Amino acid sequence: MVGASHPAPPAPGLPPSSAAAASPVVPSPRRPTENDGGSASERVRWWYASVLGWPTAPGEPVRLRTGVRFDVLDVPVGAGYATLERLGRAEQAEQVGRAERAGRAGSAGADGAGSPAPGFPVAVQGGRMLLLVAAGAAEELPGLLEWLEWGSLPLDLTAVGTGGLMDAPPAPEPGPAGLPPRPPERDGLRGAAVWLRPPVPGCEVGSSLPALSVPGCAGTALDLARLVHTLATQCHRVRLAASDPPRARPVARVG
Repeated sequence: MVGASHPAPPAPGLPPSSAAAASPVVPSPRRPTENDGGSASERVRWWYASVLGWPTAPGEPVRLRTGVRFDVLDVPVGAGYATLERLGRAEQAEQVGRAERAGRAGSAGADGAGSPAPGFPVAVQGGRMLLLVAAGAAEELPGLLEWLEWGSLPLDLTAVGTGGLMDAPPAPEPGPAGLPPRPPERDGLRGAAVWLRPPVPGCEVGSSLPALSVPGCAGTALDLARLVHTLATQCHRVRLAASDPPRARPVARVG
């Protein structure tokens, strides 16, 4: 058979079992540290590749490949913050409603409502917000905007999918005593990407990414249509606010 391999004979003087035991074992990738000369970029690349399992592109700076584990929605940072705040308030209201219904139905009377949608990773960079969504969402965005009746309006809302790249933010630093990760500083405003809501190692990030809902399936991720509609609304408001002429300030009269 072409390409078939044949076992090599054992080394002279060694039984077959000893030859097999002497075969080299490839060690697992070791985390680069400052002591062994590992650069900051190498440590960042190791974190994404080994801890999260996200593919990176070769070269500097470290960049993440989109369209494999996730896609990215790119919006103005003002529209992004307004969207996260609006969705957060809606989620809190839904949690209160579920608790009230469960209380009325009794401890055994579950109403079928799923658990609250977990937060999905969000980064900021240079006045832009980058929201991670399920892979394939970039291809769905144009049709989704048409279906939501936003297709005819100019929106500063773009998607990066298969074949795209995203600058890799530094790995988040955990706070003391189990506190949440340190909030981003002003690096995102200076051009470097930083995590506003970082991915959590050890959790299946893909299951929390906003995706199109499937009829008959109750998922825990935020519905992509809901996210896109809220983002489009806030992007439209940001555009209208930017195009409005500045209001004249009242002049005090001295009588």
